[in-house]
Amino acid sequence: MSLLNLFWLFFVPTKGWRHLVQRKLSMHRLYLLHVVPMSLIPPLFVYCAAGKYAGGLLPALPSHKLLLVAAILFVVELASVPVMGLIIRQLGEVAEIHPSYHQAFTLAAVAPTPLWLAPIVLLVPDMTFNLVVLTMALMATVGFIYYGVPAVFHIKERGHAILMFGAVLTAGVIGWALLMIVTLVVLGSVQNL
Repeated sequence: MSLLNLFWLFFVPTKGWRHLVQRKLSMHRLYLLHVVPMSLIPPLFVYCAAGKYAGGLLPALPSHKLLLVAAILFVVELASVPVMGLIIRQLGEVAEIHPSYHQAFTLAAVAPTPLWLAPIVLLVPDMTFNLVVLTMALMATVGFIYYGVPAVFHIKERGHAILMFGAVLTAGVIGWALLMIVTLVVLGSVQNL
């Protein structure tokens, strides 16, 4: 996915999603060129910020333990995208939309982009600023899902689109909460090593 398409997704979402769907990127290409690089951002910035501002926003851990936490977070993020694709596909079946796995994977791969970019601000050691940026990233992700559902699944009826949006949003919130819980469990486990 190009930087121009990311720009369109953030500022003119209907055009961005339409352009992305028309390009028909393969799942492998989308995974390798978008998911993998974006999934590197949170672990990298958690590692850098925890090493630089230890004891404040993030726990104080030795470098080798921070590296382990970052590696586990990266692997969990990589695994969560295909799993979310499966969940979104199943939700579509329940809503009688019948999306392909490719469509569900595309939405699962692109929708969390704002959340992947948000950890960049961890380099600023201000909790209020970080919470504001995280809130904005969450809102942008909701927007990505809202505009992405009808575009990716080719849903014309507004009621079906809203139903699918609500289902995907709920699954996404649960998935994000599980990712945060896994991160906290890993942090706690590594701290006790």
